[in-house]
Parts: sequence; C-alpha cells; structure tokens
Amino acid sequence: MTTPCLAIDLDKIEHNTRTIVELCNQYGIEVTGVTKVTCGHPQVANAMLRGGVTAIADSRLENIQRLIKSGVDAKLMLLRLPSLSSVDEVVESVAESLNSELAVLEALSAAAQQRGKVHDVVLMVDLGDLREGIWPDDLIPVVREAVRLPGIHIKGLGTNLACYAGVMPDKNNMNRLVELATEVEQGFNLPLALISAVNSSGLDLIASGGMPERVNHARIGEAILLGRETTHRKPWPGTYQDAFVLHAEVLELKTKPSVPLGDRSEDAFGTRPEFEQRGEIVRALLNVGREDVDVAGLTPQDLRVVILGASSGYLIVDVTAVADSIRVGDTLSFLLNYAALLAAMTSGYVKKHAYHAGIRVEAH
Repeated sequence: MTTPCLAIDLDKIEHNTRTIVELCNQYGIEVTGVTKVTCGHPQVANAMLRGGVTAIADSRLENIQRLIKSGVDAKLMLLRLPSLSSVDEVVESVAESLNSELAVLEALSAAAQQRGKVHDVVLMVDLGDLREGIWPDDLIPVVREAVRLPGIHIKGLGTNLACYAGVMPDKNNMNRLVELATEVEQGFNLPLALISAVNSSGLDLIASGGMPERVNHARIGEAILLGRETTHRKPWPGTYQDAFVLHAEVLELKTKPSVPLGDRSEDAFGTRPEFEQRGEIVRALLNVGREDVDVAGLTPQDLRVVILGASSGYLIVDVTAVADSIRVGDTLSFLLNYAALLAAMTSGYVKKHAYHAGIRVEAH
C-alpha cells in the first residue's frame, strides 16, 4: 500500500447514510448528502445515494464537475453562494443553488434565459449564526424583486447554523424560519416546496421530535461521513466513526530524549512548542505532516501511541509503549475529525483508496 493513504469504507458510509435518512424520513425530512469535505468524491456520493439521499450537494463547482464527469446520476445542489463570475457554469452544472444576493439572482436569471432553462434557488436567511443569508428584516424586499426575475424559480427558504458562530438549531430559530416561509407564501402567492433548515447540527432536534413540521429538508455531511452530530461532536447512535482511516508509514524509529537539547527559538511555523520531560522515549517519524493534514484532528487507532507534534512533512509520535511490535516500514493508523479529513482529502500527497468490504475499488 502506497502511503500516506486515506482508506474510505464505502459500506460504512452507505450504512451511516441509511441510518440518518431513516431518522429524518420519520419526520418528513428528505436528506441531501453533502460531499464537500471529500472534495466531491464520486464513490462517496454514490454510497450516499445507495443509502437513500435524494440529491448531492457540494460547495465547489470543481467538485460538482468531478461528480458529473464521473457519471454520478443525481440532482446536484451548489451549497456555497454562487459568485457573479460563475453564474453561467452554475446554471449549466446544477439544478439548484443557495442564494442571498439580488445581484447574483439577476445574473442567474439572465444566464438561465440564455439557455432556455429555469434554475431553482433556495433563498438563505441568516438566523443569527452570521454566515451567509438575508437578514430576516430584508427578506420580503428581496423576494419582491426576485419573483419578477424570469429564468429562476424560488423553490424554498433555507438557513445555516452552527458552522461559523456555533449557534445551535432550536425550536425558536426553526419556528422563525417557518414563520418567514409562511409570510413569503402568503405575501406573494408563492408555494415553497423546500424548507431547508438544518445540517448535521440539527439531528438532536429532529430525533427529539422538536423540529417544526414544515421543515422538510436537511443537508447532511459530517453525520454521514464521520458518524457524529456537530454541536457536541458526539457519536451518533447506530453509525460508524471510522469510515475514513489515515495510514502513514514509519520512516525512522529511534530512542531519543523527550526534551530538545540546546538553545531554542521559534519552530518552522513561528511557534514555541512545549515539551514534557519523560526521559528517553522511542520516537517514530511518519510520512505525513502539516502539509497533508490538520494534525490536531488526528487520533491514533492504537491509543498507546501518542502524537508529539509535526513538521510540514513528518508526524512525530511516541511509540514507546508499542516499540516491540513496530518496525521501519510498518504503518500506523489514525481516525480523523472534520478538519483533518478536509485537509487530507484536499492534499494531493495523500492517496485515497475507496473500497467495499476490504476490496479496493478506486485509487487516485
């Protein structure tokens, strides 16, 4: 096995998807699978589709194109707000997009008309997390202008919570979204097919039965891929947390002091790392580093292994407790949090191996 590599268990992703979809469907909520943390990995998208998602969403047009070229047969949603410079590609590539700017809606309208299409849009409302979205007080004036635009169809309202400021979905902000949807529908005789209220942070509210009935759409990534809800990062019942495992190879294995010798300055990243005096320890250098992964988001599968730190190209670990069973050329394995997975999937130096039941089906 070429290392470093990220092993992707497609069966576990499909299982996790089915678990989340079944929960949401109990409450009348359909699920769009979000592949952005995997850079639009086609095999991951297909595993989600087999698990029951009704569409695939991604934040990058490059990832959308990757899905299309790989033959992923699904309705596609652009998750990140379109840029003015990309409206032609947006209309060509995806069925629907999330939007908050009237100028972009006007440009999408023109692009769609040129192609004889109608592009679906979900208007995003900012309910306090202060990321994307129209402020509630400004929603009606925006809708008033948007409904006049040919070539686009306002399919629904959405909001995003917990991603930037950590504001959690609750009954109050979810009911506020429903109230705004009702106001739009009544004010403009505009039925809204989609109330897209939550991401993985909303699972607790859904499972508790606290989600308003009008909410009928969720955009789910992390809960499917890593088996965790995103407010407290708790493992979600009935899901796997190890669908992605990073494998790195031991390049050097030596007994050395636990504290550096000599006068010290800043390291290569401008920090002054602290070291604990533990005497001599067995240290392994692995062939993955900060250039490839968010080291703080790694957890050794063997908890006797301790991560000491990393440079751009090396991960340095204390393997004293398992030194008798490790040799140069062996691999050590790590679970990843969201930030670490994002970095590893983005790195061109980390190979990706997707497989079913231990059989590799894709490498690139």
